[in-house]
Amino acid sequence: MDPSKVNIPPMKDLTIDNITENTVLINSQGPDLRLRYVLERLVTHLHDFARETRLSTKEWMAGLEFMTAVGQMCTDVRQEYILLSDVLGLSLLVDSIDHPKPPNSTEGSVLGPFHTHEAEDMAHGAGIIHDPLGEPCLVVCTLKDPQGNPIEDVKIDIWETDSSGYYDVQHPDKNGPDGRCVMRSDIEGRFWFKAVKPVEYSIPHDGPVGKLLAVLHRHPYRPAHVHFMFEKPGWDHLITALYLRGDPYETSDAVFGVKQSLVVDFHPADEKTANEYDVKPGSLVLRHDFVLVSEKEARELREENSKKALAALGRKIKLLDGLPVPDVD
Repeated sequence: MDPSKVNIPPMKDLTIDNITENTVLINSQGPDLRLRYVLERLVTHLHDFARETRLSTKEWMAGLEFMTAVGQMCTDVRQEYILLSDVLGLSLLVDSIDHPKPPNSTEGSVLGPFHTHEAEDMAHGAGIIHDPLGEPCLVVCTLKDPQGNPIEDVKIDIWETDSSGYYDVQHPDKNGPDGRCVMRSDIEGRFWFKAVKPVEYSIPHDGPVGKLLAVLHRHPYRPAHVHFMFEKPGWDHLITALYLRGDPYETSDAVFGVKQSLVVDFHPADEKTANEYDVKPGSLVLRHDFVLVSEKEARELREENSKKALAALGRKIKLLDGLPVPDVD
């Protein structure tokens, strides 16, 4: 970049009192309005954090070393940064902002660090996991819109741990995907599969995020659950999970994912269910109806929420591609 072609304001004699406005100024030279706004708010909050806490050089360096260690822990099958975002409550916050849900629709939950793109397509009724020690269960679900109409041909990612509380990618000797699959809803919006009853488990705590939890005197456990992700053009992307009622960690999930509307029960299979789905009478059955909202409805609700939230903060904004930027006109 030719310095003579860039209009950069002079940067000298910067102090505690003027460093923020000057950093924002020099970051505001580019044409991307959204990037400029995000960086302006990020720098402002970071600088205010340092001033408010009177951050020491030693603490600042400890933070940098911690973030370095988080990055070094990341692999193709483990995302320590997602885990960090989860335990800080940021993952759930961002999902709630970006994918707001109107009443009577299914709420979102956290993605977690163990979703992969190697799950196999499976037919309805397939067994998604090979786990002889797990307690077999049947999961029967429907997908509908808020008016009760079935939604056909939705791509559904499903994943769960085995009965030992580990995902397939956590087993060093794994031979392929297990405990996960991709299905499509049928013409009536239905899908069903055979799995094992989920169990509570510990998130990975052998890395920097685990050390942080220990220092904070927080446990690393998640309540028993099954993950779901729903995708179809025209419909708002939904990442969610179903959690078992009565789990010892139902009210203290390490990553804040549990919502009351997502807490469910297993029931014993009656004769009709057993015959229809080829399971043993009395075996565990989980039934749930998911409700998706259209992209249009989610976008309108997101924009409405953005305007209200920022107006309450006294910020004059406009929306650009559905996202707020300063309104300087």
